[in-house]
Amino acid sequence: MIAADDTTIRDLLLATRRIAVVGASDRPDRPSHGVFGFLLARGYDATPVNPVLAGKAILGREVAATLAAAGPLDMVDIFRRSAEAGAVVDEAIALGAKSVWLQLGVVDEAAAARARAAGLVVVMDRCPAIEWRRLNLPARIGA
Repeated sequence: MIAADDTTIRDLLLATRRIAVVGASDRPDRPSHGVFGFLLARGYDATPVNPVLAGKAILGREVAATLAAAGPLDMVDIFRRSAEAGAVVDEAIALGAKSVWLQLGVVDEAAAARARAAGLVVVMDRCPAIEWRRLNLPARIGA
């Protein structure tokens, strides 16, 4: 595994503007809900993606049924099982995303290799909210 270093993660978090959160939940007790709220609070233009909740709202943002409906995108943040992450990564590549972020516990080395080969930045088995705090980034992007 090629781990993203601190400089890469910092640059990615500060340069990204549009994020799709695949697997976003409307349940406040779910990590994807908390991370989605964190991203909104940091000033990202974030779109939740969940076919079961399509058309509803999470934290005031309409839920897209598909990743394609959430585009255009800079980053795709993936809250799916590792076995399901590869298909999302492949779709992110096809849609022209600049990066994919696989959440804590989500590992797919083959998908990560495909994304890197396509020129995407890959962060895997990490959480942007944790990394933001660990790297002591500003309260909001652009701040």
